[in-house]
Amino acid sequence: MADLSGRNVLAIVTNYGVEQDELVVPVERLRGSRAAVTVAAQSEGEIQTLVGDKDPGKTVRADTTYGAVDADAYDLLVIPGGTLNADSLRLDADAMGLVTAFAAASKPVAAICHGPWALVETGLVRGKRLTSYASLATDIRNAGAQEWTDEEVVVDAANGFRLITSRTPKDLDAFLGAVEDALTS
Repeated sequence: MADLSGRNVLAIVTNYGVEQDELVVPVERLRGSRAAVTVAAQSEGEIQTLVGDKDPGKTVRADTTYGAVDADAYDLLVIPGGTLNADSLRLDADAMGLVTAFAAASKPVAAICHGPWALVETGLVRGKRLTSYASLATDIRNAGAQEWTDEEVVVDAANGFRLITSRTPKDLDAFLGAVEDALTS
C-alpha cells in the first residue's frame, strides 16, 4: 500500500442504493493509505447501501452534498455502482457537473460496475476504452466508446483525462490498484 498522504479523493453516491462494497471498501482502503476521502451525496445524513441491489447493507454517513463540493479541491473522483445508485446519480445535475469538472480539469475518474452510466450521461465515454457491469455494454457503445471490454480493470487516458473502470466488487483489488497508481503518478 502506498502512502497517499496529501491526496484528496471524492466519492459521489445517492443516499439509497449504492452497492455496499463499491463504496465502503474503496473508502476504507484509501483512508487506510492516508488519503483524505470525502463522501458526497444528494443530501446530508445517512446513505443506505445495498448488497446485490436488494439486501440492506451498512449505513454510511455522507460528509457533504454534491452542491457543496468544489472539484478543484480533489485529486480523483470515485463513482461506485449499484443499479439504483447509478441510475439516480446520472439524473442529478450537480453530480454530473462534478463528473464533467473532473474530466475538464484532467483529473482521474474511477467508476465501477454501473458507475460508468455517469460517463454515458455526460458524454465522456466517447473515444474511450472501458469496462463496466456487462448490462451497460450496449449503452456504452451507443454513447460512442471506442471499445467496451470484459476485463477486471481498464485504464484509458484518451481525451485528456484518465478513466479507470471495473466490472463488479470482485474486481476491487485491481480497481483500487489502478486508483492508487493514478494518485501516485
